[in-house]
Amino acid sequence: MDRLKGKVALISGGARGQGAAEARLFAGEGAKVVIGDVRDDLCKKTADEINAKVGSKAVAAIHLDVTRAADWRGAVDACQREFGGLDILVNNAGIANMKGVEETSEEEWDSIVNINQKGVWLGMKAAVPAMRQRGGGSIINISSIFGLIGSSGSAAYHGTKGAVRLLTKAAAVQYAPDKIRVNSIHPGVILTPMVDVIPREDLQPIINLAPMKRGAQPEEVGWCVVFLASDEASFVTGSELVVDGGYTAV
Repeated sequence: MDRLKGKVALISGGARGQGAAEARLFAGEGAKVVIGDVRDDLCKKTADEINAKVGSKAVAAIHLDVTRAADWRGAVDACQREFGGLDILVNNAGIANMKGVEETSEEEWDSIVNINQKGVWLGMKAAVPAMRQRGGGSIINISSIFGLIGSSGSAAYHGTKGAVRLLTKAAAVQYAPDKIRVNSIHPGVILTPMVDVIPREDLQPIINLAPMKRGAQPEEVGWCVVFLASDEASFVTGSELVVDGGYTAV
C-alpha cells in the first residue's frame, strides 16, 4: 500500500481511461497526484471520486492542454503548491486515428504530433527542474506497440509513438546524472475510450492477433506504471516495457 508513499505525481490525460486508472493506483500506493486534462469537469469528478475513496485529499485536478507550455508550467506549479514538489511524471495524454500516409490531412498530422509528441517533450521540459529540486525522479512516457512495429494505417500515430520511444532514450541518457529515470511503456489493445477510433467490427480481429486473445484493462498498464514510478525500478532507465498480451512476440 505504500510503494509510492511520500511521492508527488503529475499525470496528463488523467480524466478517464488509462490516466484515471493510474491516478487511482498511485493514490492507493500512497502518492499525492495532480491529474491534468482538457476535460475539466470529468477531471474534477475523477479527482473527487478518488479522494472520497481514500478519505483524504490525495488528488488535485487541473486544466492541462499538453500542447501549451504555459499549461505545463502551471501543472508543475500546482504540484508544488498543492503537495510540495514533483517526483513522478506520467506523459499519458494521447490521441489516435487509423488513417494511412495519403489519407491523413495536414491538420490531422499536426494535431496528433502536437499532442502525442510535442506534449511529451513539453511535459519533460517542465518537470525536470522540479525533479532536480527533489534530488531525482521518474518519468514514464506512454508510447504504444505502434512505436515498435508497423501496420497498414495509423501513419501519424506510428510516427509520434516511435518518436516518444527514442525521445525517452535520449532523455534517459541526458538526465541520468540528475538521478531522473526515463522509461517508456508500450501498450497493446487497452479497453479504454482510445479504441473507439477502431470500428467495432475490426476490433476483435485485432485483439485476436495477440496470443492472449483479449484486450487489457487499464489497470494492467497502470500497475506497470506504478513499478516504474517506484523505487523498485531504481536501476531501470531508458527501457521499453511492452504490455501487449504477446502481440509483438508473434
